[in-house]
Amino acid sequence: MRKIRYKKGKKVTPSFLEYTGIHKDVQTQMQLFVYDTDELTECSDTSFDQLEDSINLSKINWLNIHGLNNISLVKQVGDFLQADNFMLGDILNTTKRTRLDEYHDVLFFNIKSLLPVENSDNISVEQISFLLKNGILTSFQEKKSDFFLHIRERIRTHSGIVREKKADYLLYLLLDAIMENFYITIEAEEDKVEELINLTKTSTKLILLEQIEKHRDNFNFLKRSIIPLRDSLYSIKSMKDDNVFNAIEHDNYSFFDRLHQKSLELLEQIEYDLTSLEGASSYFFSAQSHKMNEVMKTLTVVSVFFMPLTFIVGVYGMNFDNMPELHWQYGYFIILGIMFFLFIGMVYYFKWKKWY
Repeated sequence: MRKIRYKKGKKVTPSFLEYTGIHKDVQTQMQLFVYDTDELTECSDTSFDQLEDSINLSKINWLNIHGLNNISLVKQVGDFLQADNFMLGDILNTTKRTRLDEYHDVLFFNIKSLLPVENSDNISVEQISFLLKNGILTSFQEKKSDFFLHIRERIRTHSGIVREKKADYLLYLLLDAIMENFYITIEAEEDKVEELINLTKTSTKLILLEQIEKHRDNFNFLKRSIIPLRDSLYSIKSMKDDNVFNAIEHDNYSFFDRLHQKSLELLEQIEYDLTSLEGASSYFFSAQSHKMNEVMKTLTVVSVFFMPLTFIVGVYGMNFDNMPELHWQYGYFIILGIMFFLFIGMVYYFKWKKWY
């Protein structure tokens, strides 16, 4: 999992832009869908010069950009959409938290997409940003992925109502696809946690506690990623009657309300999982304490068994001259017999008291 850290910018003017992500070797490419209910035009790899001629404002336009190393291209696209410079800065700065904003009729939305890393306890993080204006939805991805593959197929095959709706509905579908990744990540974490909880019931190895803390960190990271998303979606939900977001049609606010409900469900599930981990941690420490108590109990019983025997040996090891027992012919065997029966008697007494 990549830990989000604040990176102090090198900028000396507000126009300075810099990509701060880790996918610095991904070449910037653009894919364009232009469609309505009757027609679809798809450009799998287009340039900015071709872009201006391909976009049709009378239809829905979806421009997907993956790879953010070409700062000048990102700036050109931003200028074409008349997006403010702070939006472009947030697109390129992957340390920013999820946020929603609208400025000069441009709706800006960025979100963290999380997925589990295969054969690892880590979580991969990718920032995806959106600009929506005048029927043009532009998505910015750090790298090429198949998050939206099923949405592209729905557009190509005219499945559902996606080609009958405006670009804000397409934004809803893309956000919903990203939120599905949260479900996948949480489910993967829960499978690992369930296995971990079962192990804590049979083992008290210290590595189990380290794994518990690792998954606790993962769930807290998921929580920190979802909370600002919940707040952003609530902003849409709470302001629909005021028509604050001009880029979203009034009839489509209900779709974003569904996303808000999903974010609440995700947070509730994470809280439950954190509680389960807390229980596993408590059980681990209880098992450790019980094991230690059993060890101390065994040592105490052994010490009590040998305490009277040690006393007898100590008495007859003082070597005083006036000790008649030292001169008895069978004194040695008598003392050994007393010590033996004393030991056996203590064993039976402890068993009767169920002390071990």
